[in-house]
Amino acid sequence: MTTESANAPRSAPVRPPSAVPRPPAAAVGPPRGPGRATLPPPRPGRGVRRRTVAPLIAADCLAAAGAALLVLGPGPGAPPALPAAMLLGLLLLHARAGLYRPGPAPTALGDLPALLGRGAVCWCATAAVLAAVRPDRALSPVLLVLAVSAHGVLVCGGRAAVYRAHRNLARRRPRATLIVGTDPAARQLAAVLAAHPEYGMRPVGVVDPAQRPPGPPEAAASRSALPRLGSPQDIARAVIQHTVRDAVFTLPPYADPHTAALLRSFVDQGSAIWLAGAAAAREGHPPHPETDHLWGFACRPLDTAPPRYGSWGKRALDLALAGPALAALAPVLLGCALALRLADGPGVLLRQECTGRGGGTFVRLTFRTVRRGDGHGAMAPPSAADDAPASRVGRLLRRTSLDALPQLWNVLRGEMSLVGPSPESPCRVRRFTRHCPEYAARHRMPAGITGLARVHGLGRDASAEDRARFDNLYIDSWSLWQDLRILLRTAASPLRPEGG
Repeated sequence: MTTESANAPRSAPVRPPSAVPRPPAAAVGPPRGPGRATLPPPRPGRGVRRRTVAPLIAADCLAAAGAALLVLGPGPGAPPALPAAMLLGLLLLHARAGLYRPGPAPTALGDLPALLGRGAVCWCATAAVLAAVRPDRALSPVLLVLAVSAHGVLVCGGRAAVYRAHRNLARRRPRATLIVGTDPAARQLAAVLAAHPEYGMRPVGVVDPAQRPPGPPEAAASRSALPRLGSPQDIARAVIQHTVRDAVFTLPPYADPHTAALLRSFVDQGSAIWLAGAAAAREGHPPHPETDHLWGFACRPLDTAPPRYGSWGKRALDLALAGPALAALAPVLLGCALALRLADGPGVLLRQECTGRGGGTFVRLTFRTVRRGDGHGAMAPPSAADDAPASRVGRLLRRTSLDALPQLWNVLRGEMSLVGPSPESPCRVRRFTRHCPEYAARHRMPAGITGLARVHGLGRDASAEDRARFDNLYIDSWSLWQDLRILLRTAASPLRPEGG
């Protein structure tokens, strides 16, 4: 996926297939900035539909307050903290059930079973606590049923009003959407979304992950005016030009490496991901009875949590461990530097240009384990320390992994992490990306001193596909405990941290 698709016209207007013609959309021009050929920096949550979150929370709060006022009364009765605790528990249960992540065409009646069930649980818990602390104010079974019923009616009415306002807003301000799939399903879905603006999606392009050879221009124009995007450059232009917020997959997102790489790119941009058509079925079964639809196309959101790998937790772990480790190992660092200086002369540090998070470059520091006369200057590719002959002191440092200790400074600077994908030179990254579609997704996280691939014995000589698969698995399932587990395995293993 490195050559631009010849079938993605730069000036093709984006018109919905409706009877009333609309003004042509702006051409998909090149992004601003020198050499910009990748997607813009990640913005977690940018594509999450937050327009309905606050109104839905407000409707649930008002419904709970109205039911409490009706049953408990305005006078002194229940402790003030009890209704607040019930409301907090109710909101947490609703959030856990995904009731604040509505689909493309939500309805209050569709939410009613989940709302009634969780409301009944909260009201029963409230009645039990009230009977324990204020027996004289205990709710009778009739009042309890009345409270649950009133709460259900109020919350259903409030959510119906919110969804009606959401549909009206979606018609006025639809969000730019890319359709990922192959013909004819992708084109049919694009036509449906363009003809029905109440779903709030305005298709601006069709992404074909298969990258098939383009057909004749007149045949493409007769099928649809939407451009077909195949290369990363075309997709980046469309994302920047139209501010794409939604991506709809008409085929399984993990069907092949190309589609999985596309999915990770959209998730990193914070786009809302939807599965439509055959992709909405779970494990080959028919769509769930509660599955939403886009004018007959089965549709459900793909549960993609916001990118956690850039969160404060990982950075805090790096600072908490790298800072004290660098201070405690200062005598060891000085000893290694002195030994290299006496054995091999000046220039004890090797500066290597590597690719970091987002495709940016940084200078990685390691102890120089190659001789000065081997032809490697102050700036050397990461492979120089492995390809060139090492001195006696250098071989000792590499065998004991002490040559990787200066990378702790890169960790403190935020250029690297303790755990992450192995750092690679830009030229190797470009070569591997041409042959492995998922390799570029490794750069969603800063490079690490150690990582999941390395504790499984996958060093620089391992295939790029294997390392990319392990690195992406680590990023997709990241947790603090996983970082600690990898660090413990690295400390207990004789495997030298690769890249150091």
